[in-house]
Amino acid sequence: MDEPENRLAKEASSYLKGAAHQPVDWYPWGDEAFARAKAEDKPILLDIGAVWCHWCHVIDHESYEDPEIAKIINERFVPVKVDRDERPDVDSRYQSAVNAISGQGGWPLTAFLTPGGKVFYGGTYFPPKDLYGRPSFRRILLAVSDHYTKERADAINTAESLHQALAERRGLHLHEADVNEPLLKEAVDGLKGQFDPVNGGFGSSPKFPHPGTMEFLLARYHRTKEEGLRNMITRTLTGMARGGVYDQVAGGFHRYSTDATWIVPHFEKMAYDNATLLSNYAKGWALFRDPLFKDAAEGIVRWTDEVLSDRTNGGFYASQDADVGPGDDGDYFTWTLKEVRAVCTEEETTAIALRYDIGERGEMHHNPAKNVLFADKMPAEIAKETGWPAEKVESILKSGLEKLRKGREKRTAPFIDRTVYANWNAMYARAYLDAYRYLGREDCRDFALKTMHLLRSKLWDPVHGMHHQWANGVRRITGFLEDHIWFAAALLDAFETTQDPDWLEEAETVMRFALDHFWDAKGGGFFDVSASDGAGANSILALKRKPVEDSPSPSANGMAGLVLQRLHHLTGNDEYRLHHDELIRAFAGEASRMGGIFGGAYFHAAELWLHPPAQVVIVGGKKDTRTQALRRAAVETFSPGKTVLVVERDGAYVPAAVEPMLSSKQAMAGPVAFVCKGNTCSPPAGDPAKLRELLSG
Repeated sequence: MDEPENRLAKEASSYLKGAAHQPVDWYPWGDEAFARAKAEDKPILLDIGAVWCHWCHVIDHESYEDPEIAKIINERFVPVKVDRDERPDVDSRYQSAVNAISGQGGWPLTAFLTPGGKVFYGGTYFPPKDLYGRPSFRRILLAVSDHYTKERADAINTAESLHQALAERRGLHLHEADVNEPLLKEAVDGLKGQFDPVNGGFGSSPKFPHPGTMEFLLARYHRTKEEGLRNMITRTLTGMARGGVYDQVAGGFHRYSTDATWIVPHFEKMAYDNATLLSNYAKGWALFRDPLFKDAAEGIVRWTDEVLSDRTNGGFYASQDADVGPGDDGDYFTWTLKEVRAVCTEEETTAIALRYDIGERGEMHHNPAKNVLFADKMPAEIAKETGWPAEKVESILKSGLEKLRKGREKRTAPFIDRTVYANWNAMYARAYLDAYRYLGREDCRDFALKTMHLLRSKLWDPVHGMHHQWANGVRRITGFLEDHIWFAAALLDAFETTQDPDWLEEAETVMRFALDHFWDAKGGGFFDVSASDGAGANSILALKRKPVEDSPSPSANGMAGLVLQRLHHLTGNDEYRLHHDELIRAFAGEASRMGGIFGGAYFHAAELWLHPPAQVVIVGGKKDTRTQALRRAAVETFSPGKTVLVVERDGAYVPAAVEPMLSSKQAMAGPVAFVCKGNTCSPPAGDPAKLRELLSG
């Protein structure tokens, strides 16, 4: 007999549909739930989580599937469940509110709201029994319900006061700091102070990748060649690529490390992490030529191609879960020594165990025999220890890893959320174009462009803008800044790669929509939701929010600064420059308070605002093989923030500094490239090698 289903069975979200058989009378986010709460004068229990979230599965299993707990919830609350991937606008605001009350944040987020949607109590995970110094969920539910019933005025006053404080804090950003070299140096000095010189990364544990910060450091190192920056970049990229946070068997990165040494991860794999880290590693390879960086980038591509993408239609999926069941903790990804012996020869087992520190006792608390694979001993050390030739060690490691990969494929794999989100797909398309630029992967370019066609045809609407979600052949949810900014950035990358003017025209269309619907005309910068979108289900969505913090992906406003600058350089439209200037100045004070770890995307944009990037103008027929060679050199050379424009006819736009040089003998004689920074241009270069040299700094 089938279990009864609640309202969530009809939802598009995998996370919400996964709760359809729970005995809790869940509502999805929307007016219906708030109307019932007001009609019955009941508080709302809000659960925000995600399909990839380990502790969300735990609280689902322990509490929301418990009939007794469900009975308390159904009698005393109106329960609402939200997928944070689907509704980042709802999640970000309630994260701020709960953090202000409890000092906690993350998922699952458990919040108690007035019928109007304002928070009066909250936390994250609550255990089924008093545990970990936390009261049981049952105790919390009863206490909160009693408090609301008996001391309603106090609960409402708390909610109103908190809401007002958030409204004031999330109001207009003040222009509190100058944008100058001391501001950037302060950010770099802060990063140096938090840098882990042994393991790489910033801070201790848990340790997250910070791809926006890496982009800032890569851009600054490209200009300054400062050894301290090189050390921070290379140690961090090396530490992550050798650690267990990188899937040594199949490629791709897990979400973060629970320790300072990058060894034991939270095992979920996210589209946004792997997209932005692919860009980091591809650029790291382009700058430093470390084979480890290339291998890590290739590993991300291999895993993404096999697991996280729709090869037929284009598009990248959202995530792969960490676990298969409630008692699981990364078992799909980890190995006992016995499991290795079962699939490998004796020599392969010896080499694999030495390379990846696999022993009888591993790192996992729930099953001490389970090992997280991380690069421990180098092949040369293994050769010395075993007496085998280096070539034999390399061959055995390769064959052993392939057997582990095939052996793992026989296991039940964690769930893959095949939802296509606009922002994460644009990130991934950009990363795949980076793989084309710096790794020579034409297949990545082709799939990126296929994905861009999917986004353009399925998710863009000239009236409503970008839709956020494509699931089961249906597009849903509009009004998010990050979808527009990341799509515009990807459109510009597609233009650079192909020189097809349609991509540039579309980038302008999308940015014009963003300026019309998200721009703060009073304070500068962009709001995260459209002004015309309205508050929707309740007033918390009316809270003004201008995201400049990387959380964890590079912030939409930081990225917008980069997009506006590139659009100005490609079109000469001064409106882009004026908005760019205003945006950079608007967030200087906020970024200074955040520092380089959480303000990486902003500081990347500020670095290129203060020190203008290269504008490459190639004059020549697009079908001329010499023009094509120059274009390839420009596209494939790492130069942060650069633009590439191929001009083959009179009357086409070129930067003002280039115009007087078009009549020079060299320009008239044949295809040449000019490299301009600010108001200064290089002499014309007809040799691709010379162009690469000019761009390398």
